[in-house]
Order: sequence, then structure tokens, then C-alpha cells
Amino acid sequence: MAQHDYINKKPRPKKDAKPAKKPFPIVLVVIATALVGAFGFGLWYVKQHADPEQVKLAQHPTTQKNQPAVETKAEPPRMPDFIKEMKEHEVKVEVKEMEQGGPYQVRCGAFREYNQAETLKAKIAFTGLSSEVRRVEGKNGVWFIVRLGPYETKRLAEADKNRIKRSKIMGCTVLNWT
Repeated sequence: MAQHDYINKKPRPKKDAKPAKKPFPIVLVVIATALVGAFGFGLWYVKQHADPEQVKLAQHPTTQKNQPAVETKAEPPRMPDFIKEMKEHEVKVEVKEMEQGGPYQVRCGAFREYNQAETLKAKIAFTGLSSEVRRVEGKNGVWFIVRLGPYETKRLAEADKNRIKRSKIMGCTVLNWT
């Protein structure tokens, strides 16, 4: 088998290659023309074969040439029986009062150093809320907790938590006041 020198091979000169033209879709043009023609013929047929009396009644149902105008009292529309029953029906429901979970607090941080807790307290003060730093001694040493509250309802506590969150202070949670 003969060996070919692909590295030193000179490329063939390109002829003016034009993209291949797609044939004109004559079939689609014929189908589209037939559909448009059929639609037009249908409209013409309906218009030519329509009953003129029905067309006039459809356009002006209240006026008729052959009948004299007679005044009648308009009856109010009759209400279906089930609507009357629904209006007259009373529903008795027992509503249980939900017990309050007690006072709530918003806890925003727990720090080992007092200075960090005071810094967070100052940031919260810029949102217009007052907070406190509480010292807690536990098994793991001393913690300084920043909290807001007490709140009577959880909704009030969540509102202040969201206000703090809009100020880009993250990590606050709503807990029971203990």
C-alpha cells in the first residue's frame, strides 16, 4: 500500500462554493392557497344563503316590524331556590380560642466577649429598636446574649425580627421568654 504525505499535501483550491439552494416549497404554497380559498368561499356561502329575517332579529331582537310595541311590567328575574336556601341557612360553628404560648423574645446573638455583644446591640439600635445584653453562666463558660422583648404575641416578635433582617442583621430567632 502506498504511503501518502498528508503533512506536505497542498490544499485544493476552493471553487466559489455557494450554499445549496433549497427548492421552493410549491406544495405548501398550493395547500395554503387552497385553505385561504376554502375559507373565503365558506364566508361568501354563509352570507349569500343566510335568511334575512333571522339576520335582522339577531341584530335587533327587541324591535320587530310586524308586531306593535306593547308595554309590559318587567318582572325581576326569578331567584333559584338553592340561592334562597343559602341566604336563609345559618351555620353554627364552635370556635376554639387558641392559647397564647406566653411572652416571646427575639434572640439575635450569643457571644463570648462583651464587646461583640455591645456592637450588635448598637447595630440593632440603629434600626430603632432597643435590645439588652444578658450575661448567662453555663457549663461552657460565660455567654453574653443579645435579645429583644418581651413581646405579648409571636406576630409582634416576628415583625421586629423582620425589621432587623431588613437592616442586614441575620441570625435572629423568635423564642419563648424564659
